Amino acid sequence: MKIAFDAKRFFHNTSGLGNYSRDLIRILSQYYPENEYLLLNKNSSERGRDILENPNVKFVPTSKGNLSRQLKMGKDAQKEGAQIFHGLSGELPLKWGKQPIRKIVTIHDLIFMRYPQYYSFFDRKIHLWKFKKAAISADKIIAISEQTKRDIITYLKVPESKIEVIYQGCHKAFKEQQPDDVIQAVKEKFSLPERYILNVGTIEARKNLLNIVKGISVTEIPLVVVGRKTKYYKKVEAFIKKNKMEKQVFFLEGVSMDELAVIYKLADIFVYPSFFEGFGIPVIEALFSKTATITSNTSCLPEAGGKDSVYIDPNNYVDIGTKIKFLWENESERKRRAEKSFEFVQKFNDKPIAAQLMELYKKNL
Repeated sequence: MKIAFDAKRFFHNTSGLGNYSRDLIRILSQYYPENEYLLLNKNSSERGRDILENPNVKFVPTSKGNLSRQLKMGKDAQKEGAQIFHGLSGELPLKWGKQPIRKIVTIHDLIFMRYPQYYSFFDRKIHLWKFKKAAISADKIIAISEQTKRDIITYLKVPESKIEVIYQGCHKAFKEQQPDDVIQAVKEKFSLPERYILNVGTIEARKNLLNIVKGISVTEIPLVVVGRKTKYYKKVEAFIKKNKMEKQVFFLEGVSMDELAVIYKLADIFVYPSFFEGFGIPVIEALFSKTATITSNTSCLPEAGGKDSVYIDPNNYVDIGTKIKFLWENESERKRRAEKSFEFVQKFNDKPIAAQLMELYKKNL
């Protein structure tokens, strides 16, 4: 089988959609090496270079031009003899040739519909138009959670029979045991506190970092934050300064994936009080790291966290602070929840996810 992918995110996104794209192609090429996987994009990059070293993964440079992804990429896939085209980020090309090709699209979330205040008017209109076009054109839609499936049915008016839920996993670094010297080097490089709680993700309003900071402001619990800063960071920074928390909250930058895996493992608690997610990969990363997790009782986060994570109301910083303090002071409870959650998270391992993807491709040939 020859499967073509829209590889824009594979090559150019550092987190989120990029990680999803790279992990999906990595696990398919590993568990189903008999197929050929074509990565279509105008150019490649150093990202995913190790995956491209596999003999069954091939970069295919596509036609140049501003609209080539929409107008020419589909035809380029057909010229390469692909039987399936998989759009990895909610989009499919608009133009196709006459050769038969099956079309699959992954839709990660419809947050721009549920929380329009986080998006500009223009972005909302463009996203909705692209997603609707892709949903109509696709032979099958992959939703990355039951929550996303419900939203696709509600907002895009797609019949349930057209949608299949296939969860996503996470980078292999979170499943590996790093050597002691590597762990020590990461501790020293980032001057990590002896004990700390951790938050990972873009520092934006939807991810709700401010309510973690408010929740721990009456404690001395150290918080380590890893994520790209947006304008919202200024709001968090202002609260930290006003409450003299500069020595309690640590913002890390320039963290590699392998270093991040160590930082997760060293944390006592991972805290992720997002208002809404399509899936919430950081929760999975924490569970694979055997780190007790506190997350929101909203959207898909209970799907990702399982029954042994601790759930909070993301709007209630007192609730967040109380549950952080409880776990911080109870080592046996942290360990119990971490061990149980590690058993639960095995369902998001590479092999079962790869098998579900391959079954979907074969069914749609």
